[in-house]
Amino acid sequence: MSFPDEKVGSEDGAEVVMHEQRTGWKGTYYHPLTQIVMLGFVCFMGPGLFNAVNGLGGGGQLDPTTSANSNVATYSTFAAVGFFAGSINNKLGSKMTLQIGTLGYCLYIGSYLSLNIHPHSGAFVVAAGAILGVCAGLLWAAQGSLMLAYPTEAEKGKYIAIFWAIFNLGGVVGSAVALGTNFNNTAGTVANSTYIAFIVLTAIGICIPMLMADPKKVIRSDGAKVIIPLHPSWKTQFLGLWVTLKTDPMILLLFPMFFTSNWFYTWQWNDFNAALFDLRGRSLNSFLYWTSQIFGSIGISFLLDSKLSRRARAFSGWAALMTLIFITHIWAYFYQMCVTVPFYFDIRILMLDKSQYVRPGPSDIDIHNKRFIGRVFLYILFGFLDSMWQTTTYWLMGAISNDAGKLAIMVGFYKSIQSAGAAGVWRADAVKTPFMNLFISTWVLLVSGLLFALPMIHLRVKNHTDLADETLVRMDSKGHIRDVEQVKKEEELAAATA
Repeated sequence: MSFPDEKVGSEDGAEVVMHEQRTGWKGTYYHPLTQIVMLGFVCFMGPGLFNAVNGLGGGGQLDPTTSANSNVATYSTFAAVGFFAGSINNKLGSKMTLQIGTLGYCLYIGSYLSLNIHPHSGAFVVAAGAILGVCAGLLWAAQGSLMLAYPTEAEKGKYIAIFWAIFNLGGVVGSAVALGTNFNNTAGTVANSTYIAFIVLTAIGICIPMLMADPKKVIRSDGAKVIIPLHPSWKTQFLGLWVTLKTDPMILLLFPMFFTSNWFYTWQWNDFNAALFDLRGRSLNSFLYWTSQIFGSIGISFLLDSKLSRRARAFSGWAALMTLIFITHIWAYFYQMCVTVPFYFDIRILMLDKSQYVRPGPSDIDIHNKRFIGRVFLYILFGFLDSMWQTTTYWLMGAISNDAGKLAIMVGFYKSIQSAGAAGVWRADAVKTPFMNLFISTWVLLVSGLLFALPMIHLRVKNHTDLADETLVRMDSKGHIRDVEQVKKEEELAAATA
């Protein structure tokens, strides 16, 4: 049972109602950090292993076309479902939504095992990708709402980093398994045993949400209960989509950043890793890529949770991303020129004239090749950039709101738009768009995403989120927005009678 001891100011200056903290094993189990760790392992066993398979380039297959088409299907359905996934999450509850979302990953990886056994089953891989997109849309909406609602404002960077580190352990472990089982494999495709191991792990991941706590029973470290959205009619939930955009239009300035957040994977995985390296080199690269993501997310979290004001942290994170984008892409440009015809800088490169480019055949750079060293360090920096980009994007959403309902909707927007971009770029890769075109589009979109986000940071990010900013918290079951004072009185009365 919880009770209001007193109103106090949090470390962010917010006035919160303190609730009794549980002790003993219950205190550990219901602690927000414990739940974030469990959430991380859910994504370790699902999206983490999805990333491990795709990070090998072509899903571990010699011909990446089937994998690219499957990813088009995945991200197309992901984009469609993701836009409404926040409303679905708010209706069904985060725990059930997360549970449903885990189901598609086992089928997806199983489809690659089927492709290894039956080489003409590419249609099954594409169908499994479409089903996965539906499940992934639900999983990430639930994940985002919990990850951003459980921590206090001063802890969000740390909690995102902890989640991101555990989640990317899926990619690390998966890549390590792939590297070990394929170290002496000269066939060019991943062994059946690798896929079988991944299938077992994803099946375990399906069970973890059953063991997680009800979010209503979780108390944050500042003594405040997690803000859980109402579960009214579907009509009211979908109305929340419109209310979120109408009352907080600055979110629209994050949409280009959302769109870019999976775009760069295609060039990095298929057009750099798969195009330049043999299977052993690809496996080691993938292992180092996901390992670097752990350190990248932890590193940026120190900046985003530093003692600076929240606005200063937001601008600092933005500057760090812009700097790393130019370091990595100037470096990568010279490598890309080595595999692009013609080899000299020409104005036609800037015009993206397809006639000037041809896709080279697969290369075979091995880990013992002297060309491997520089390229693998670049790939490690790409891992840093990815984790820093995703962590900062989540942190910016968390800087806008503390409401799990609104966060679920924003994460739904994020994943939907992210997936729409990914579907487009994977399709471009499937139809053999020149590598240089995809590389330049990646660079331009990354820079553009940050430029659009800059005015949002300046105009919308404040040093503390007030109840007046939380429109969905103040929306009743009929869709009416209540006054701030009315909501405060209702919360005090509910706490006093609990």
